[in-house]
Amino acid sequence: MAITAATKLSDFSGFLNREQSEAIFSKAAQQSVVQQLARRVPLGIAGQAIPVVTGKVQAGWVAEGAQKPASSGSMALKTIDPKKIAAIAVVSKEVVRANPGGYMDEIRPQIAEAFATSFDSAAFHGTSSPFATNLDTGSTAQELTGTTPAVTALYDDFNTALRTLLNAGKDPNGFAFDRKLEPEFNAQKDSSGRPLWTESPFTERAPAIRQGRVLGYDAFMGTGVKGAAAPFGYFGDWTQVAWGAIGEISYSVSTEATVTINGVLTSLWENNLVAILAEAEYGFLVNDPAAFVRFINAV
Repeated sequence: MAITAATKLSDFSGFLNREQSEAIFSKAAQQSVVQQLARRVPLGIAGQAIPVVTGKVQAGWVAEGAQKPASSGSMALKTIDPKKIAAIAVVSKEVVRANPGGYMDEIRPQIAEAFATSFDSAAFHGTSSPFATNLDTGSTAQELTGTTPAVTALYDDFNTALRTLLNAGKDPNGFAFDRKLEPEFNAQKDSSGRPLWTESPFTERAPAIRQGRVLGYDAFMGTGVKGAAAPFGYFGDWTQVAWGAIGEISYSVSTEATVTINGVLTSLWENNLVAILAEAEYGFLVNDPAAFVRFINAV
């Protein structure tokens, strides 16, 4: 055969297979922002009863020969109960064996992210929530100056929220923000001309969560705080929020169970499928939602 052009690798495209890399473009697993700020309490299978102070002992000045004042404190119990969250992934045995694109290695972090997203949506907004309380219900709404996405006076807005909480006798200690506010933070400064967001030193937290300080208070910024059409962030006393978990996320694998696929109960064994079941049990409680301000903005 006469030579018409030099032989190139493209001439062998059907014979040369591309080397496969790890999944370098997959997003860092999202962690729960709520769980970074709120207190974790031990949680048993029957739940946990948390003592809450409802009245404090008071002191008074006493004149010479006068009766000393008597008072008493009071407490109540609030309960935090475990609620189950679960996910099932179904793949063929061929996928398990070949692990194309490292798909099987990605399942666990994807499930962990799904659990964190669901937990935060329930804790912040009460979305599909099994919990009796959430941070949207009972907190004070603070309108951000400007129209989304160009909010224009974050320092003043946050200081107004601080004044609101202090005037109500609350003791705020931290912020939680959605990453949609990140560019606004980068563009704004405090009253002294310093960056409004002060970056914290390196921590071991997940890359998906940014940690810093705002107005001198701890602040965490992550994906999923806002949700679909909910507040951009929260400021308040996070000692009034508690969460717990019974152990960690548990995983189990089955090739013989039946799973509902596309509305039909399907035998894994008969169809040569593998199911990965992940389960966890979380509890969540907001003791005093009035100890929080939520930042909203017209869209």
